[in-house]
Amino acid sequence: MIQKIDFHIPKLDSMKKYPKDLYYIGNTSLLKQTKVSIVGSRHPNQYSTQIIEQISSKLSNFDICIVSGGAMGIDTIAHKAAGLNTIMIAGTGLDKRYPSINTNMIKNIEKNGLLLSQFEAGTPSNRWNFPIRNELVVALGEILIVAYADINSGTMRSVEYALKMKKEIYVLPHRIGQSEGTNGLLKNNQAKAIYNIDEFISQFTNYSSLNIEEDKFLKYCQTNPSYDEAVNKYGQKVFEYDLLGKIHILNGKVLISS
Repeated sequence: MIQKIDFHIPKLDSMKKYPKDLYYIGNTSLLKQTKVSIVGSRHPNQYSTQIIEQISSKLSNFDICIVSGGAMGIDTIAHKAAGLNTIMIAGTGLDKRYPSINTNMIKNIEKNGLLLSQFEAGTPSNRWNFPIRNELVVALGEILIVAYADINSGTMRSVEYALKMKKEIYVLPHRIGQSEGTNGLLKNNQAKAIYNIDEFISQFTNYSSLNIEEDKFLKYCQTNPSYDEAVNKYGQKVFEYDLLGKIHILNGKVLISS
């Protein structure tokens, strides 16, 4: 059910104008957690896809909430890897699940995460809605991670918001000729590069390395949940940990690998 936020969110004071109305579906307690905003291209390269998936997943393990805009590409990767700890900012009314290709992901966020929008029910996906959405994405986070961005892209408009709000901006280092928007930020000393994921995460936590005592997902797997239950609750993390050999699937159950 769509409801209105009826309390003040201090992070949004950094916006040009505090939202007149803010609608939500889901778990508003996520607004009290430390939040990291992630944005990037709808057509990222494989490198940025893999790194953002790792960063989102690891931050989520320490209850760091991932904020993004629900679009295809980097947004989708960030939301899915974050599992329960994600906030999606919509550029439509919350009765619209946009983009439609992400309907299942959006339904999962409605159930387990948080959807926010400045637009009342019935508002379609007008192109001028998305800069408004992007400002809210940037404002909610402690910092902004820009995974991949071409010069003059929509993602770089989000960067402009971050600069005005004096947010710290982090980018992934890319090869010459790739993600020239983020490479330009590094050149102009407007962003910091993430060279080591664990070192980056350590500024938010006492993170040193993931182990079974720290890792909520591995703790969950100790209960030997069914594969379907685990995927519904943690999504991409099930596939990631299976590939890493941390868990294995046997007779429809998720087991921790020895």
